[in-house]
Amino acid sequence: MILTLCNACAATLPEETVRCAACATGYCSERCERYDRRRGGHGKICGAVASGGGAEQYHADKKYEEAVADAVEECAEDTDGQTCYICLEDGSEEGLVRGCSCRGASGFAHISCLARQAKILVAEAEERDLDDDAFDARWRRWDTCRLCEQDYHGVVRCALGWACWKTYVGRPEGDEVLSLAMSLLANGLAAAGHDEDALPVQEADLAMMRRLGDSEDSILVVQSNLAMTYASLGRLEKALSMERDIYYGRLKLDGEEHERTLMAANNYATGLRELERFEETKALLLKVMPVARRILGESDGLTLKTRWNYAQSLYKDDGATLDDVREAVTTLEETERTARRVFGSAYPTTEGIADALQDARAALREREASSPSPSESS
Repeated sequence: MILTLCNACAATLPEETVRCAACATGYCSERCERYDRRRGGHGKICGAVASGGGAEQYHADKKYEEAVADAVEECAEDTDGQTCYICLEDGSEEGLVRGCSCRGASGFAHISCLARQAKILVAEAEERDLDDDAFDARWRRWDTCRLCEQDYHGVVRCALGWACWKTYVGRPEGDEVLSLAMSLLANGLAAAGHDEDALPVQEADLAMMRRLGDSEDSILVVQSNLAMTYASLGRLEKALSMERDIYYGRLKLDGEEHERTLMAANNYATGLRELERFEETKALLLKVMPVARRILGESDGLTLKTRWNYAQSLYKDDGATLDDVREAVTTLEETERTARRVFGSAYPTTEGIADALQDARAALREREASSPSPSESS
């Protein structure tokens, strides 16, 4: 599933993968399997991998421990002297994290406590056969804080992604929870900047969905995440082509006023902007922004992102007028104030808007300095 490369030569594993009979480690050929056992050192760890649940489980457990250590280290200054709001213990053993929009003394937790909480809620939903909305609300505990109701971000989201994957990695292909866990892991890796690692997870998830004939809605979700990863890796044309298809797919499936369509539109606009197709970017966002404000509200995260995106398309355009740059600054000032009030100053959306505002103000100063005064122009 996630281990998509040959353990001996790192080639992409074929559909008919050769696997170690004891621990299921994958190889591209029998030759590579024999070489790794005899000379590559696999024979020395095969027993430990097998007793650890097999190659996928062993790998997931190991990556989880590394991700938790990274998250705890990055959050150390913020969490010093705090206690977990779930178990009420301090961070002396595992260490604490906080990667949401909670402020003050709220939101500190152990990754293991957050994972245990999510696991219990999902198990309850499955046992009671709850409907999709109720199940989704419980599943969201894997990536959303139950106190502030905002997504976890950065290394905390990555650690929770590995926690989720190691919990459900043993599920059979075709189990909906397995696919959800793969998507959550991929998003966590991307949130922590591990795009090279996220890419094969997303590609494996998409391939599995297509094999199983999954719904168009589910496939569009995974394609959207994959497109963002392509963009992060600099494969902008490929990302834009996929984002365009996703947007029109959402229009057809959900209509222009659905949140998923608005999100797809903003992603498509981002792809256009990154390729400096500013007129197309502005035309699309001018159509989307009023709908987002009306359907989602002025303070919604997606509404703020569409306005942030639009402002960037104004001041980054070499052909922008002085009024365009002033409009960009005004838009970003309003958006930054709202984001700071809703999410706090440390949230990625707030930080991104603040950085864009700083750049826009610099562009405005430069433009004003080079523009003739009214008296000079007369």
